[in-house]
Amino acid sequence: MKTQGSATWKGGIKDGVGSISTKSGALSAYPYGFASRFEGKPGTNPEELIGGAHAGCFTMALSLILGEAKLTAEHMETTAEVSLDQVDGGYAITAVHLTLKAKIPGTDQATFEGLAAKAKAGCPVSKLLKAEITLDAQLIS
Repeated sequence: MKTQGSATWKGGIKDGVGSISTKSGALSAYPYGFASRFEGKPGTNPEELIGGAHAGCFTMALSLILGEAKLTAEHMETTAEVSLDQVDGGYAITAVHLTLKAKIPGTDQATFEGLAAKAKAGCPVSKLLKAEITLDAQLIS
């Protein structure tokens, strides 16, 4: 399977403007730029998109692993906090912290943490990223 995203850019780094699109149309010429990436202004940025992709990938992988363990999630919610830091005169994504809250009948915290760790390691987006990836998994009763 292959899919794609695309981006356009016009201008310099600080005054330039860009847009990001996805093949599915989930994003269509959605704006991004220096201000939305580094100054908290409206628009998206690559790190936010990576966070959404990683959260989605991890949660879906966990659903598969739960099924293999004969468990089904009633509800799962994952946030992926992506850290972009200045290193060696440039920028790098240095870490991703996953926070998961899930309601899964029929399991306990220790089993849940083990299954979540397996999903973190096996998720294709986790495998792609070279940053440190950490996880807090909380089972809700």
